Amino acid sequence: MAEVVQQELSALAAIFCGPHEWEMLSCSETDGAVFRIHTTAEGLVGEDVPLELLFHLPAGYPWCLPGVSISSGHLTRAQCATVKEKLLEEAGKHLSEPMIHELVLWIQQNLKQVLSQPEAASSSEKHSWPESMASDDGLWITLLHLDHMRARTKYVKTVVKWASELRLTGRLMFMGKTILILLQGDRGNIKEYLILQKTSKVDVDSSGKKCKEKMISVLSETKVQTEHKRFLAFEVKEYSTLEELQKEFEAAGLRELFSECVADLL
Repeated sequence: MAEVVQQELSALAAIFCGPHEWEMLSCSETDGAVFRIHTTAEGLVGEDVPLELLFHLPAGYPWCLPGVSISSGHLTRAQCATVKEKLLEEAGKHLSEPMIHELVLWIQQNLKQVLSQPEAASSSEKHSWPESMASDDGLWITLLHLDHMRARTKYVKTVVKWASELRLTGRLMFMGKTILILLQGDRGNIKEYLILQKTSKVDVDSSGKKCKEKMISVLSETKVQTEHKRFLAFEVKEYSTLEELQKEFEAAGLRELFSECVADLL
């Protein structure tokens, strides 16, 4: 686990040191850290609303968004989903830097405003997307191949931001000069991602000028099958060997996809 993440965890444990405020659930090099923070924030009528914030820092954090779960006995399921959505939007502004304390402060200061928005009271499907992903309806996997990234830091940040905004999970994978993007989510959202990818100035050309992505190819697009793993987050990962990359696909139940689309690239 990166030193910056270890330092952040130590700082969080020191900050949230009150009774039952902090609970470390698991921590490993491969799976990252999972912990729970209990706090309160001002509700709609000035009352203290207890919040249970569950965070998962994947191995690629802080270059990828943390996993977030919100629960409270004082909020409806739809309200919790809205709070989570707004918190992830805020997280997208802090990519590449430790952000958990900033996110907790943000929700403490903004919960009342979030709950006052009309969509917070809605029970529409767009606010229950994590649960709807348990169904195969509309859930697809798309594998993309990029030729290069000249402005890598900005490019990576943009890809992670788009994935978050479109509620897509998966991987941005680097192995040597090979760059792959594996997206999982609603097919319409994946198509919207592709439009952004092809029409936005996400990279720079050989002279350093901003340019659109012209060297992207769709290697595969298929509906999620029962043997496929549901990705919980969008992560940025690097692999030093072909075997490591292959294991990533196999762990997700995508052995055939690797054999048919990836092996020939390498």
